[in-house]
Order: sequence, then structure tokens, then C-alpha cells
Amino acid sequence: MAHRLRPVEIDFVETAPVRLVFAREITAPPEAVFHALAEDVAGWSEWFSAVTSARPTDDGTGREVRLLGGTRFEESVLVAKSPETYAYRVDATNAPGARALVEEWRLTPGAVGGTRVQWTFAADGNAVFRGAVRLARPGLGRAFKGAVAALDRRLEK
Repeated sequence: MAHRLRPVEIDFVETAPVRLVFAREITAPPEAVFHALAEDVAGWSEWFSAVTSARPTDDGTGREVRLLGGTRFEESVLVAKSPETYAYRVDATNAPGARALVEEWRLTPGAVGGTRVQWTFAADGNAVFRGAVRLARPGLGRAFKGAVAALDRRLEK
């Protein structure tokens, strides 16, 4: 890993200098979505196209994730409250300029059944990193939309 990040806690999701929030409703129930997020970490690469590999570490309290393009993350799980919230902090990464990063997945019952999935990407870093994250918003939004649609199809089986 290139560098360690600041060890922020879950409240960083609300206070981060850069917060990107995406939401979408899917047909799968919250319990199934939570299981896919928190308990089937290795399965992420099958539904989130940007993830090339993911594996739990430290008896499930951590994760190691690799993305397309070579970005790597060592993470600590901050919240795993079934079936409502799954959140993790990046502890170390090779992404230049990052100083703190937390991702939170909130699951609530959908308006007509299923699940409303909300993903918050909370970040801090140098000015170039913060600007790059803001510019990446449309791409991250498309990645989120595609990932939750693929997850929903996977959970239908």
C-alpha cells in the first residue's frame, strides 16, 4: 500500500468535505441486500463491475478490495447493522492524494416493496483528490446504478 489514511469514524459520512450520495430502489429485500454487502464480500466482484476482487480480513472486521485500474484498499468495517447499514473506512490505499474515505450503504424498505439502497461516498484529500472525486460523480453514479441493478438480478436467482 502506498499510504495510510486518517482513521475517521462513521460520523465522517455527514461531515466529509466531499460527499456523494446515490440512491436507487431494487426488488430484493433488505435482508438479502445486506447479506450480499456485508457477508458475501468475495461476491462483490460478481455484481460491482469496478471491483476485480474483494475478500474479508481480520475475521470479517476488515476487507481488502482491488478495483479495475489497480487501485487497492485495506478497509475496516465501521457498521454492520443488519439489515439497515453497512459502512467501512479505507485505512490504506495506493490512490494518490486521499486522506480519509468512508463508504456507507443504507438499506430501507422500498416504497412498493424491495429495498431503497443509498450509497454515500465520503472523502477528504488534497485539493487535486477532492476535485477529482467531484468530477468523478457522474461515473460513480453510473457505476452505482449498474452495480445495484446487477446485484438485484443476482439476488433474483
